[in-house]
Amino acid sequence: MSLLASSAPGVEPSADVAPATRRPPLRTAIATVCISGTLEDKLAAAAAAGFDGVEIFEPDLVVSSSSAADVRRRCADLGLSIDLYQPFRDLDSTDPDQFALNLRRADRKFDVMEALGTDLILVCSAVSPTAVDDNAVIADQLHQLADRAQARGLRISYEALAWGTHVNTYDRSWDIVRAADHPALGVCLDSFHILSRGSDPAGIESIPGEKIFFLQLADAPFMNMDVLQWSRHYRLFPEQGTFDLPAFLGHVLTAGYAGPLSLEVFNDVFRQSDPGRAAVDAHRSLLALYESTVGSVPLDRAGAIAASGPGAGSAPGSVPGPDAGPPAGSARQVPAAPELGGFAFAELAVDEDSGPAVAATLRALGFAHTGQHRSKPVQLWTQGQARVLLNAARGLDEHPTGAAVAAIGFETPDPAAAAVRAQAMLAPLLPRRVGAGEADLSAVAAPDETSVFFCRTGAQDAAGWIGDFEPVAGASGPSGPDEVSGPAGAGLGRIDHVALTQPYDRFDEAALFFRTVLGLPIRHSSEIAAPFGLVRNRTAANADGSVRIGMTVSVLRRGGQWRPGVTDPQHVAFATDDIVAVARAAAAAGAPVLPVPANYYDDLDARLALPADRLAVLRELNLLYDRNSDGEFWHFYTAVLGGRVFFEVVQRVGDYQGYGEVNSPVRMAAHRRQRAAVSGSS
Repeated sequence: MSLLASSAPGVEPSADVAPATRRPPLRTAIATVCISGTLEDKLAAAAAAGFDGVEIFEPDLVVSSSSAADVRRRCADLGLSIDLYQPFRDLDSTDPDQFALNLRRADRKFDVMEALGTDLILVCSAVSPTAVDDNAVIADQLHQLADRAQARGLRISYEALAWGTHVNTYDRSWDIVRAADHPALGVCLDSFHILSRGSDPAGIESIPGEKIFFLQLADAPFMNMDVLQWSRHYRLFPEQGTFDLPAFLGHVLTAGYAGPLSLEVFNDVFRQSDPGRAAVDAHRSLLALYESTVGSVPLDRAGAIAASGPGAGSAPGSVPGPDAGPPAGSARQVPAAPELGGFAFAELAVDEDSGPAVAATLRALGFAHTGQHRSKPVQLWTQGQARVLLNAARGLDEHPTGAAVAAIGFETPDPAAAAVRAQAMLAPLLPRRVGAGEADLSAVAAPDETSVFFCRTGAQDAAGWIGDFEPVAGASGPSGPDEVSGPAGAGLGRIDHVALTQPYDRFDEAALFFRTVLGLPIRHSSEIAAPFGLVRNRTAANADGSVRIGMTVSVLRRGGQWRPGVTDPQHVAFATDDIVAVARAAAAAGAPVLPVPANYYDDLDARLALPADRLAVLRELNLLYDRNSDGEFWHFYTAVLGGRVFFEVVQRVGDYQGYGEVNSPVRMAAHRRQRAAVSGSS
């Protein structure tokens, strides 16, 4: 949590939030297989995240010490419905004796369902050696099962597994259900099973809505691998993969489906992560998918979720619950993703050791110390529209590395609406301490715990945070302390991007957070064969590139001596229109520019055949270079300051939208050498 500002303000939606229009109901559910822990852990996490219901995954119940009746009572206490019991496998069989045994097994599962208090069971298409390949026979066997279920007030939802021996497409499963013609039998549609096979989901619209008994949603990256392994290990929550789930859901809703939107996601990382965080991430994904499909989310509905989710009550000003909103028919919608106009600031937490080094580097890069916070040990450093805050009110328990990116401020014309949206998308406001007469900014926490602020820098109201800083004598420029050129005249205009290393199990969560809360989709991704293993990069950005957030992750973070030069690195990159002049001024001012080995320039010459004079300038100033068909990218880095933070200066030529990833291993190796030199290790 940032200490720049600090009790959270109440916020109201902006006046131009549109009233609700007619739309399908929004009920959400999650399969217990999606998240980690015991069945009891999973139910508690689902309820805390605001889900309406759950699918009970049979293996979770089998290993639980709670009886089915206990689970039913627990779900009732938590406000959860049990919407589905699953899976029942390999019903149909060419062997009459085996089919009779399968019906007996089903009867025992019906006993469990009655104890659980659920009326719907998922029956998967068969994968056994005796699986039937005759629609009429399968329909007859399903009809027999449906008769037994109906006699007990239960229903059957039949699903085509993508790897089913014979029935592996949704259209064939629907043909079978239609032929069986039983009121207690319908289909279950699973987005993974349908989209992973490349089936056209438009045909779903021909299925009567009342015969779609259940819907399971999962996203996934496109992968060229066995579909069963793909399904069991690499599914993602909606809006985290590459499937067109809004179009898929649109077809299902057009068909008339009115049941819950339920998640069934098998993912090795999610199933080892904190179930509370994973459940919030899961629910956020459904809100995002619903918004992408329908156009908006009712504020009262999202408010109920936010009010019951993790962090509820941590600060005043929460989105009102369902009983506090306007009457039915006039419900307001969650505000659209905020329009971001750039970075208001990047805030670095510093201590007594790292603070002077960071300040000296900023000064050498042409920044000026232009403001001092009136009540906190926070300095404002500016150059052009680039603003960096140095916050010395940090403890080593928060940032043991000595320096860290603690907060990012984003410019938006309506901070209050942005705060409403953030809460509706399950990012509760952070509690903050605000002094008398100081800006009352709203902030939420990103998945890596970086504070995200919504600002209007030039405003004269509570969003105008710049007024909290008293000018430093001799530092004011023509526009006051918020726009000053540094003494070196380096010519940095703004923050180009901020890059943050993510915890491994929050990489997908971070991408979804920035997309849903801030409206920043992933516009760039890459993989780097780095000196210490594979590094994955994603960058979330707005359309005009004024806001870019880099996210990186490594599969393994080593300890001890054999580790990367910078563990969990973070950096702030500044944009310039004349990087050669900036680099010369920085070198003359003693900036700790990262040295680049001669081998790099020899390779650059071989690969790109640059003019000799340009190559000489690059060598002289330790500049890195990349180009593609869209343009060029010039950049240099500083040494690491305080253990993990460093700066970068960049110049984009033409329409270059990348980040010079080809040069990242050079930077990583140089930072490793820096660490080794400082520690005296080899």
